[in-house]
Amino acid sequence: MRRSRLVGILSSLLLAAGAALGSAAAAHAAQTAASGGYVALGDSYSSGVGAGSYISSSGDCKRSTKAHPYLWAAANSPTSFDFTACSGARTGDVLAGQLGPLSSSTGLVSISIGGNDAGFADVMTTCVLQSDSVCLSRIATATSYVDSTLPGSLDGVYSAIRSKAPNARVVVIGYPRFYQLGASCIGLSETKRKAINDASDRLNSAIAKRAANHGFAFGDVRTPFTGHEICSGNAWLHSVNWLNIGESYHPTAAGQSGGYLPVLNSLA
Repeated sequence: MRRSRLVGILSSLLLAAGAALGSAAAAHAAQTAASGGYVALGDSYSSGVGAGSYISSSGDCKRSTKAHPYLWAAANSPTSFDFTACSGARTGDVLAGQLGPLSSSTGLVSISIGGNDAGFADVMTTCVLQSDSVCLSRIATATSYVDSTLPGSLDGVYSAIRSKAPNARVVVIGYPRFYQLGASCIGLSETKRKAINDASDRLNSAIAKRAANHGFAFGDVRTPFTGHEICSGNAWLHSVNWLNIGESYHPTAAGQSGGYLPVLNSLA
């Protein structure tokens, strides 16, 4: 057998073995997390606002059976599943009302938080209703908050999670970019769309840095959402919806299952 062919065969075998080991490791990690119980914390991007199928007992928190935490729990059957994420939650709300289920036996924690602290809803309302200059000014205020104040608030939440769940794998999940740029799309100007995307990047960077400093994994959903932003023609995000304003700019059921869930699967 020629040496080049032998090298090729060996390379193929090594790649196949690596893929098998990777799959086995991912499965083992999921089993380990499931065996310790799973607690899902955070805001509306974790509770599943926009995905529909809300659990009636969750009330205004709007926890959905199509949200990525619920989907992960259904697929992995953790020994316990506590879904405390709530629409509108800020860091202070997580500290005050969501950490109760955490314990030393918790195996997995996921959380998305920070967008409401930065005033995301008001940013979007301002940008939809006001001029480019007013929109950009409001975004500047929000990004200043992200740079100066949000890191300390995130530290408080992350420290509390680690204190209450010292053995847990903690996955901090970020936010998507909202608009596909350069597309023909009715609504906000290209200037506003780019500024909103840039602000989302700034928020994700701040969250990722604080998560890393606490030894937590950061789940970046911007890659799976690429090609599925508003104006893409196949959006996984609701645009402004005047008939159900609360679902505006939130992931659809497809965004939860196709955008968020794979990221949680890869890190859990």
